[in-house]
Amino acid sequence: MATATKTPPGADPKQLERTGTVREIGSQAVWSLSSCKPGFGVDQLRDDNLETYWQSDGSQPHLVNIQFRRKTTVKMLCIYADYKSDESYTPSKISVRVGNNFHNLSYNSISMILQ
Repeated sequence: MATATKTPPGADPKQLERTGTVREIGSQAVWSLSSCKPGFGVDQLRDDNLETYWQSDGSQPHLVNIQFRRKTTVKMLCIYADYKSDESYTPSKISVRVGNNFHNLSYNSISMILQ
């Protein structure tokens, strides 16, 4: 999601989208996964249903690649993780890397640890 203003931590992205504070731009990108189980892929990762999800089916690291067709400024990234529902599969660390192509990706001070 892209935004022109600062949003408070924990803000509801759907509410922010309804009020025009942010705009969902994920549909402008090409999404790919390092692996997934049948029926638990990009479509489930991107839908608005909190009961569906992506489930990897390979060795770590588990990757979600989001590539925009043209240079795009992203100011906010919203990730929903539900530790209470499934602590054994919820990530404890998520790293975000950005770049102009796959070979120059670097951390952009957005690494976070989930608790």
